[in-house]
Amino acid sequence: MERNIAIETLSQLPTYAKEVELVERKGVGHPDSVSDGIAEAVSRGLSKYYLKEFGRILHHNTDQIEIVGGQSAPKYGGGVVLEPCYILLSGRATTSVNGERIPFKSISIKATKEFLSTNFKHLDLDSSVMIDSRIGHGSVDLRGLYDTRKLKANDTSFGVGFAPFTDTEKLVLSTERLINGPLKSSLPAVGHDIKVMGFRQKSKINLTIAAAFVDRYVSNQKEYFAIKEELKQKVYDNASKVTSKEVEVFVNTGDIQEENIEYLTVTGLSMENGDDGSVGRGNRVNGLITPFKPMSMEAAAGKNPVTHVGKLYNVLANIIADEVVKEGAGDIEEAFVRIVSQIGRDITDPHVASIQVIYKDGVDPSKHIGNIRGIADSKLENISKLTDEFVAGKLSVF
Repeated sequence: MERNIAIETLSQLPTYAKEVELVERKGVGHPDSVSDGIAEAVSRGLSKYYLKEFGRILHHNTDQIEIVGGQSAPKYGGGVVLEPCYILLSGRATTSVNGERIPFKSISIKATKEFLSTNFKHLDLDSSVMIDSRIGHGSVDLRGLYDTRKLKANDTSFGVGFAPFTDTEKLVLSTERLINGPLKSSLPAVGHDIKVMGFRQKSKINLTIAAAFVDRYVSNQKEYFAIKEELKQKVYDNASKVTSKEVEVFVNTGDIQEENIEYLTVTGLSMENGDDGSVGRGNRVNGLITPFKPMSMEAAAGKNPVTHVGKLYNVLANIIADEVVKEGAGDIEEAFVRIVSQIGRDITDPHVASIQVIYKDGVDPSKHIGNIRGIADSKLENISKLTDEFVAGKLSVF
């Protein structure tokens, strides 16, 4: 198969050399990320059931999850959730096969509870959340197209990826992962709803962090601000391992000590008190929001992992970009990849795969073109291998 792979050289500054750069990450406990996580968990649950019962993944797209914030009354030493947040599961799934009903709503609710209980230990599933599954039947024309043996795209969409990460991107991502990972044992008062905004100007990176505190682990205001300073210092320590650039860290800048305004929660999640969430409104599939680099607005989480190119192409574009930079042996500054489909077209044969490359000064692009084409060709040929990784939870999309 001769694929339409377009390779071009860009004559422009790489992102790291531009004066200003903005990078954002919404942590796993941010309402938008919670929506993404649930959508993906439901898709995995359905996929595993379909594989077990029918030997293949049947049509579904569970990428329409909404979170409506509840109400809470946090206070030092421990407050209460007054009204549970409402989680609406919607989208489409194959609900019956040969007249036999599939327990798709039970599967979706179970997957949601497992995701929430695994990731958010302070969230009481009995009293702090209401889960409502309204997932329905897919449309006839899409189900007709959706056959895993044909590997035909069931949407006209595109995927976008880039490589490598800049220091700002690495720092933003590692900061959130640090706070929602290793720091949980030493700073239990810091909840899971973390947002990190990175702003670099020239050689200085500013990190603004929003961190929900869990009220039961904080006895008073003095302790709150002491923990906040400890968190800030640990972020500084981590930053020194990631970048040599100057870094300034800000935590919970909305706090007003004199007015007793602090970011205090009961569950460590802002969705307990009015903060809403939706699938696709947060991180892109590489885990970041990068307005200074190309992005797709596609909501990848929850889309079927077999033929929905809005999911497959976004992940594959990043994989191709990573490989292009890696195989460039130091000659390539940045690579941008965009892949577009047509509904009904073989997913291994996109309408076009566009690869743009910024080379270091003095590099002859011609010596890399053949290798770049080969990388894209091989990854597209084997795109179906991504499906098993999605189902196994090995590939993140937020």
